[in-house]
Amino acid sequence: MGMVRWAERVEDRAPPVEEDPPAERIRVEVLNGGGRPGMARAGTDFLRDRGFDVVTLGNAAAFDQDSSVVLDRVGRSDWAAEVARAMGIGRVATEPDSSHYVDVTVVLGAEWEPPTPEMTSGEAEVEFRWWDLRRLWN
Repeated sequence: MGMVRWAERVEDRAPPVEEDPPAERIRVEVLNGGGRPGMARAGTDFLRDRGFDVVTLGNAAAFDQDSSVVLDRVGRSDWAAEVARAMGIGRVATEPDSSHYVDVTVVLGAEWEPPTPEMTSGEAEVEFRWWDLRRLWN
C-alpha cells in the first residue's frame, strides 16, 4: 500500500466570493415561514456561503409568512441589518429573546428567493461550495 497525495491545481478552484465575511461571528437561525420545501436549507446555504454562522434551521411555527423578516434577538440591530442586506430582505425588527441562543433569526416568507448576483452588487456566484468534491471531477 502506498500513500495517496492530494493535490489541487489553482486554476481548478472556484472563484473567491468578492464580499468580505462578517467581521464578527453572528449566530443565525433560519426558519421556513413560507411553506416551500427546502426553503430554510437554501437560506442556510446562502448565508454560510457568505461567511455567516447559521447554527440552526427549521420550520417556523406556521407557514403563513408572505414576506420575510430578519429579527434582532440580542439588541444588535446592525447585525440584523447586515444579514438582511446579504439576503435581500427589506424588513428588520427587534424582538429580544435570550432563550434562542442566537443573535439573529431569519423568517423566510413565501416570496423569498436567493438573491441573484445582480441583486448583491455584482458578486460572483460560487459554482461549488468548498466541501463539495464534485468540483474535483469537472
